[in-house]
Amino acid sequence: MNKYRSHNCSELKKENSGQEVVLSGWINKKRDHGNLLFIDLRDNYGMTQCIIDKSNSSFKELEKIQLESVIRIDGKVIERSNETINPELQTGEIEVNINSFETLGICKELPMPVFSDQEYAEEIRLKYRFLDLRRKKIHDNIILRSKVISFIRNEMFKLGFLEFQTPILTSSSPEGARDFLVPSRLNPGKFYALPQAPQQFKQLIMVSGFDKYFQIAPCFRDEDARADRSPGEFYQLDLEMSFVEQEDVFKVVEQLIVNVFKKFSSKKLMHEKFPKISYEESMLKYGTDKPDLRNPLLISDLTNIFTRDDVTFEIFKKLVNSGSKVRSIVTKNTKDKPRSFFDNIDKWAKEQGASGLAYFTLEKDKQITAKGPVGKFFSSKSLEEIMKITGAKEGDSVFFACGKTSDIEKITSQARDKIAKDLDLIDDNSFAFCWVVDYPMFEKNEVTNKIEFSHNPFSMPQGNIKNLNFDKPLDIKAYQYDIVCNGIELSSGAIRNHIPELMYKLFSIAGYEKKQVDEKFSGMINALSYGAPPHGGIAPGIDRIVMLLANEKNIREVTMFPMNQNAQDLMMNAPSEVNEDQLKELGLAIKIKK
Repeated sequence: MNKYRSHNCSELKKENSGQEVVLSGWINKKRDHGNLLFIDLRDNYGMTQCIIDKSNSSFKELEKIQLESVIRIDGKVIERSNETINPELQTGEIEVNINSFETLGICKELPMPVFSDQEYAEEIRLKYRFLDLRRKKIHDNIILRSKVISFIRNEMFKLGFLEFQTPILTSSSPEGARDFLVPSRLNPGKFYALPQAPQQFKQLIMVSGFDKYFQIAPCFRDEDARADRSPGEFYQLDLEMSFVEQEDVFKVVEQLIVNVFKKFSSKKLMHEKFPKISYEESMLKYGTDKPDLRNPLLISDLTNIFTRDDVTFEIFKKLVNSGSKVRSIVTKNTKDKPRSFFDNIDKWAKEQGASGLAYFTLEKDKQITAKGPVGKFFSSKSLEEIMKITGAKEGDSVFFACGKTSDIEKITSQARDKIAKDLDLIDDNSFAFCWVVDYPMFEKNEVTNKIEFSHNPFSMPQGNIKNLNFDKPLDIKAYQYDIVCNGIELSSGAIRNHIPELMYKLFSIAGYEKKQVDEKFSGMINALSYGAPPHGGIAPGIDRIVMLLANEKNIREVTMFPMNQNAQDLMMNAPSEVNEDQLKELGLAIKIKK
């Protein structure tokens, strides 16, 4: 028998009553009842209540020992009486009467309690992450993450995919986020980059004749942190397939995602066949390309209403004449809401930097009228047209805002979420997946006015390649797609451009000369010139999948050793300074910015 334990701390049941056992673990909690000391002993698997009475020679030593110390106990399993059974514990029908114990690892004074899941400052939690990870909620999250990854891996094998590992040290990419650079000792003055994603390598795997590839891939991007994005590094399920069209990728990913979310969550799936929403439609109806379909509120365009003679809302009319757009949100059956509800939404919009949200409520006596601060500016005929466009009915309210397209999309998207939460319209017990498709190949940079790739530069444009109108690049759509769940983007993907001549042409529109493409993507362009199959793929984020399954709002809660908002590892003191000898060996010198 193992000298540290005969059982783990979740195994013992009343069937074990009378057995002599050995348990090891951390002291989670102690309760001193005078003549009896109760100790909750915890390990990775669960908890067992152990007891020792005052007559035992070890009583005083155990009484003094610090919580979170690691001990080994020898004892006897005792069945609990009916009134003392703890149904919340797997071992709640028994307790272990301690005969003797041994201290295996003493614990200093704790900087934070472990037996509680109460919130603590980020700095403390990250500096003592090894303690934070002992706490039940986050410990369970990390175990869930392991199980999810294992399940995904098995599902991918079932679907006929092969797992390969791609290089960590590679070349810098001109697209996407900032690279993490690694100096080369053997090639002075030159640098590797950590991969932002295995994008080029997975395409090269397809060119190499392997049909279906996947990898639980580490990715590195020098980006600022967000609630759903770790600074520095993250993991994704990277996959690529040969001889496929967009629908083939969708079929595989939908099957995988549905299986994962059914396996690890009791929440319902709103759709097992994910809806497809064009980028253009998504920006209009939801104000974002990351729509939360649990929210029933939709955005409508009312710009043309303000060109009518029977609408006298002059502020909006002048803005529309100068090129602004008007978008609206309808709330159902809100005629009985107090004035404060509407004014609070307007006030909130101003706090977001917008000029506010105008509003009215539709009423009907002999004809349709609008009640509210701006209702008097609309004729019955214009209100009927608004009802036709938006689907609004008598008793509904209409919020609307005016501005530049990008500004109006932002505020109406935020307002849609805000109003839905205030009206309690979102079902938190569901997952709503969708595909956002038909992304534009290019976009115009509002600052530089230059044409840039909008998504992924290696994507295949839609339509007949021979008849594409390259003189109107902003009209070209690509076989690019995102998968979104509950307003969170899980992944971007695309059918790839495997034709070198077409790639040169598309890069030239974005301002790259042929020589630059050859230099930056030499491996890719060269490989595509030697017989490349049509191929495509996607890369759902593992961290975000687990975050959704664990019902967490911050990705840090499902990451074992995350960095803080400033991309610092407080536990390991990274990033750290290096000494002069290391710099000399690399041929580097540090120049501090003033």
